[in-house]
Amino acid sequence: MIEFGHGTHVGLRRARNEDTYYADASLGLFLVADGMGGHQHGEVASAMARDAIVGSVRKGKSLAEAVHGAAARLLEHAQRYDDALPMGTTVAAIRFTEQDYEVVWVGDSRIYQWKSGLRQISHDHSLVQRLVEAGTIDEAQAKRHPQRNILTQALGITALEQLHISMATGKLEPGMSFLACSDGLTEEVSDSRIAEIIGRRELAAQECLDHLLLAALDGGGSDNITAILARIH
Repeated sequence: MIEFGHGTHVGLRRARNEDTYYADASLGLFLVADGMGGHQHGEVASAMARDAIVGSVRKGKSLAEAVHGAAARLLEHAQRYDDALPMGTTVAAIRFTEQDYEVVWVGDSRIYQWKSGLRQISHDHSLVQRLVEAGTIDEAQAKRHPQRNILTQALGITALEQLHISMATGKLEPGMSFLACSDGLTEEVSDSRIAEIIGRRELAAQECLDHLLLAALDGGGSDNITAILARIH
C-alpha cells in the first residue's frame, strides 16, 4: 500500500507558482516539475511536461521515455511559437510497480529515499554540482554559491541530443519513504531537518508534508515550494 502526502505553496517572495506536481497511487506515479521562464512560461512548461509524462506512462511507456517525450514536446512548442523567452522545467519523477521503484530526474528538483535514514538519490544537474564533483568547492560553499540556481540540464531548454535524463532503480521494501521536491524546499530546509520530519512515523504522510512546507516558509520561502512524500506500507 502507498500512503502519500502532497502540497505546493507560492512561497513568500514570488507572485506566481511555476511549480506543479502529480500524485497518483493507482498509477504508481509521483512527480514534481519546477518551471522557469518569463511571463507565464514557467507555469506552461511545467504543466505541459506533467501532462506529457502522465499521458505517456498511461500508455505503457517507461519513465525515461515519458520524460524524453515531454522534452521533445516542449522544444517543439517553443519552435512553433518562436518566442525569445526561455520556457523550461525541471522534473523529478518516481514510478512504483509491485516490487520495484524507478526514479528519473532532470534539473535540480530532488528525490530522496528514507529507510533507516535519509539518502539523496538524485544529483543536481547544476553548475554548482559540477564544481563540487570537480573538487573546486565543497558542499558548504555550494549552498551559498551565488550561481547555485544555474542549471546544466532542463526540459525545453537543453537540446534533445544533449539532454541527460538521469535514473535509478531499486527494490521496494515496507517502511521505505520517497520524497520528490522542488528546490524551493531544499534551499530553505537542511537535509538533517528533512530527515527529522520524514522520520516522524507517528504522523501521517500528509502531516509530515505539511511540516516540510512550513519549515521552508519559516526558512524564508524565497521560491515556490512543492513536495510529495510517498510511504510504502
